[in-house]
Formats: sequence, C-alpha cells, structure tokens
Amino acid sequence: MRDALDATPYDALLLLSFGGPEGPEDVVPFLENVTRGRGIPKERLKEVGQHYFLFGGVSPINDQNRALLDALRKDFADHGLDLPIHWGNRNWAPYLTDTLREMVADGHRRILVLATSAYASYSGCRQYRENLADSLAALEAEGLPLPKIDKLRHYFNHPGFLEPMIDGVVEALADLPEDVRDGAHLAFTTHSIPNASADTSGPVEDHGDGGAYVRQHLDVARLIAEAVRERTGVDHPWQLVYQSRSGAPHIPWLEPDICDHLEERHAAGVPAVVMAPIGFVSDHMEVLYDLDTEAKAKARELGLTVRRSATVGADPRFAAAVRDLVLERAAAESGRPVTPCALGALGASHDLCPVGCCPARAPRPAAAGADSPYA
Repeated sequence: MRDALDATPYDALLLLSFGGPEGPEDVVPFLENVTRGRGIPKERLKEVGQHYFLFGGVSPINDQNRALLDALRKDFADHGLDLPIHWGNRNWAPYLTDTLREMVADGHRRILVLATSAYASYSGCRQYRENLADSLAALEAEGLPLPKIDKLRHYFNHPGFLEPMIDGVVEALADLPEDVRDGAHLAFTTHSIPNASADTSGPVEDHGDGGAYVRQHLDVARLIAEAVRERTGVDHPWQLVYQSRSGAPHIPWLEPDICDHLEERHAAGVPAVVMAPIGFVSDHMEVLYDLDTEAKAKARELGLTVRRSATVGADPRFAAAVRDLVLERAAAESGRPVTPCALGALGASHDLCPVGCCPARAPRPAAAGADSPYA
C-alpha cells in the first residue's frame, strides 16, 4: 500500500486569484472593485469593460481556475495527498475574505496559499499578501480564530511550470508554414508594469534595472529558447516583450510593447513570430484580448505570420508542480530535509519575503480593464 504524502503542519491549500466578471452585469462592479480608491469615473470603466463585452461579459479566468482546482484535486488524490483545496479571489466571487471565513469555520488553522502569479512584483506577490492581511483583519474584527497563512514561493522556474510552455512553443512553431518556420522569431510576452515597480521588485539586492521581475522572465525565456533549440535543432532568435500596459502616458512602463515589436520584426524582414505568453498562468482576458485579438490584428495588418503558444493552464505537470511545492514547504516548516526544485541560473525563490521586497508602487496606474494580477 502506498504511503500517504505528508503535508504537516498544513491542513488546507487556498488557490488565490484575481477574479473576473461572470456576465455583462458584473463587468462594471468588478472593475469598481479592481480600481477601488483610484477615483476612476464609471463611464471610463464602461469603456474599459468593452474588452469583456467582446466575450459576452465573461472573464475566462474563473472557469480556468475551476479547471485548475479539478486538476489539483485529482493530482493530490492520485498521489495520496490528503489536503483540502479552496478558492478565493481578490476582486470577485468567491471573495477571499468569504473563503477564509468558510475555511476557519471548517476548522482549518494552517493554510498554504498558491497565487496565480509566478513572478516577483508588487502586484504579483506583495499585493496578494496585503489582501490576505486585510482579510485576516476582517476575521479578527468578527471575533473569529485566525489561521496561520503561508504563501508558496514563486514557481516561475519550476520544471512543471516550464515544460508545458516549452511544449507550447514547439507546437506553435510546428503549426507555422514550413517555408517560414525556421526563420521564426520568438516573442516572450509578459505584463508590462511601471519601470519604478519593476526596478524595486524582489529583494533589495535585486533592485535596479528591471529588478527581479525582468531577471526572472529573462531566465525563463532563455530556458525555453534553449529547450526549443534542443528539440527542433533550430536556434530561433528571441526577445522579452511586454503587453497590456495601462496608466498615464507620462509614467514609464516596461517596453517594447508586443504590437510595436511585431512592427519592428516585420520591418527587419522576419517571416514569422511565435508569441509565447510566459508571464501568464492561463489564457485569461489579457491573453485572449491583447494577444489573440489586438496583436493578431496588428500582424494581419502587417502581413506577418504569427502563432500564439499555449499557457500552462490546468496541465497535469503544473498540478504536479504545485504538489511538489506544497510538500517542499511542509518539509521546511517541519524541519525535515528538502531540496527545492528549480531550473536556470536564479535558483529557488525565497519562502519568506524579506524586508524591502517589492514595495508598494507609486503612482498607481489607471484601470487596466483586464483580469491579470497587474491590473
């Protein structure tokens, strides 16, 4: 009989995500949640919401999180890991505070958190921790017992996150016409954030020149490009580019933008581009609109052949990676020996965010109108 896997001292896992509208009537209230405290007029939110209305007012992120929940529960059950999994969002139902209240009522007192953001940044990590602190404060005000909550480390360079993306790029290349395939350029995309936010991402020693945010993405891009070369025998040129910028035009954000990059590559005579959204866990609105709608429209305008590779989503290898991260953290908390699993030059990320890691950004950008952790 197989031995049960031990997640002690933890008694539950919380999948923590951004949230998104589930129908047209939800779009403006959802965006009001996202932009709370920024004074964005409702009419502006309606304009931003047009991205959602193109898809029936429904964000794909919720169904993608449901699929990930199913994949995680199946993986845990198949491998004998008895750990209940719950789901909460920052900006839409199921709301984080409501989920934590239910978890406390169920008796959970040591909770691990998986955030649907793989990289270091204020919006991709620290803001989630601030949301958790706010929810705990709300529970304390209600007189409820407070659980101890630990967030899993960044998993950008875990093999279970990288391998599905490598497969996705190889498959996207194979889908290109044969006469342009070997000359294709790889455009690794992630969410643009303000330069000031990027420069202060990660621990203090990583600050400056894009900080940990840019370094982590560059390391992932290199790993994928190297794996693609090994599998295909072709050394495709590549570049890290950005998408989904929002906010005031005078505030510098990471560049180049994917659409500008497509124009530049076309002008340079590149016959095809594979857009690989390495900064996103699933095919949510920023992928479906900013890449599959806007960027592909730009490519058609240019006459440039493009393909978009798949995100990780609910791939079983990612579910297995989460299991590995849970057991890794449980072992560390229990004082058992553990060797963190990570590829590339940067090694495994920290379990506990150090002082000065990813400080709050300022000024805050305007409404992005998309369901990524950087809106």
